[in-house]
Amino acid sequence: MSDESLLQFPCQFPIKVMGKSNLEFDLLVIDIIRRHVPELNERTVSTRPSKDGNYLAVTVTIQAQSKQQLDAIYQDLTGHPHVLMAL
Repeated sequence: MSDESLLQFPCQFPIKVMGKSNLEFDLLVIDIIRRHVPELNERTVSTRPSKDGNYLAVTVTIQAQSKQQLDAIYQDLTGHPHVLMAL
């Protein structure tokens, strides 16, 4: 596997996460991402409920520093049982 990336770091990068809608899902996503991006600004977080309100999409735009950082974020997100999908 190559370490090459089409992205040039640092760059703005949106991370989209989907999970069951509850009062704490967005906070969970922020907490996981903040482990890798301590300076995360919560103003870069947006949420959108599904049509029936059963699911919540959370988008967090970060200043990504490396491919390894993004890989670690996605690994932590997809490894959490409440996260259904991360893009």
